[in-house]
Amino acid sequence: MSRVGVLGAGAWGTALAQMLASDGRDVLIWAREDELVAEINASHTNTLFLPSASLAPSIHATGDLTEMAALDTLLVVTPAQHMGRVLESMPSHPRDLVLCSKGIEAGSGRLMNHVARDAAPGSAIAVLSGPTFAHEVAAGLPTAVTLACGGGEEQWERISPVVARPTFRPYFSDDVTGAEIGGAVKNVLAIACGVVEGLGLGQNARAALIARGYAEMLRFGEVLGARTETLAGLCGLGDLVLTCSSTSSRNFSLGKALGEGQSAAELMADRRTVAEGAHTAPVLVELAARHGVAMPIVTAVYGLIKGDDPHTTVSGLLSRPLRAEQESAA
Repeated sequence: MSRVGVLGAGAWGTALAQMLASDGRDVLIWAREDELVAEINASHTNTLFLPSASLAPSIHATGDLTEMAALDTLLVVTPAQHMGRVLESMPSHPRDLVLCSKGIEAGSGRLMNHVARDAAPGSAIAVLSGPTFAHEVAAGLPTAVTLACGGGEEQWERISPVVARPTFRPYFSDDVTGAEIGGAVKNVLAIACGVVEGLGLGQNARAALIARGYAEMLRFGEVLGARTETLAGLCGLGDLVLTCSSTSSRNFSLGKALGEGQSAAELMADRRTVAEGAHTAPVLVELAARHGVAMPIVTAVYGLIKGDDPHTTVSGLLSRPLRAEQESAA
């Protein structure tokens, strides 16, 4: 049986560890905070990031990356902007790395699979993405995800039994780029939908924003080589609909607070958990400009993160020139 671990003990990492341990399997989880390692091992709880869950006794925590390095399969759930540094700090040998963090590296503009390949040479890279709220996965509620395997069907046959559980169903893809783009772009769009909620603009506006945001996702994915059918699946449209519809989404909650008039700087400084869309927006705007892709909603979110007025931003989007719905310029 493959030995499995989770790098990162935030809400999502803890939920994945709980899911993996649901059949009694031993799961090792790495946490940066010494006090959290002690709490998980002593009390089988994570009151800091996932207070609703009572963790399985077969979950064990460590703060030592050397212990994690001995495992065959690692689910990497560190914040996207720190993933490369964590992997570089861990002794390297051939293993399966399943990337569960959604974002694009600031500064370099690299997708997470490129970051992982450079930081952990010799590892086989897969991406797990889809419509998932951590507390529901931890509670064992039915969930389906995309498991995109850079190693193709051979890697899928190796790691899908490690990940699959009766209420956690992975679907195969070999489109790693598509799976990553869906997860990264939807975080930014979820902020926009939160702003709509915070401003009280109604359900019509939210539905329109999801549809037009999805068009931006498709355009961006196309120029980077993602397949349309991937983005029409769980890791694209499915994840987009979920995170644009509930305050259980950190990104949606951030946008809602922005729409209600709170300061972006204060909101991001006070958060114990990371709204990845706030970090992804500026690099996504830069990449879209580099590739000549029109992404007006993403650009508007970047402006809001910098402090633009939400009312003015929405007025600007609504006053854009009228055009055909399927026109590539959006």
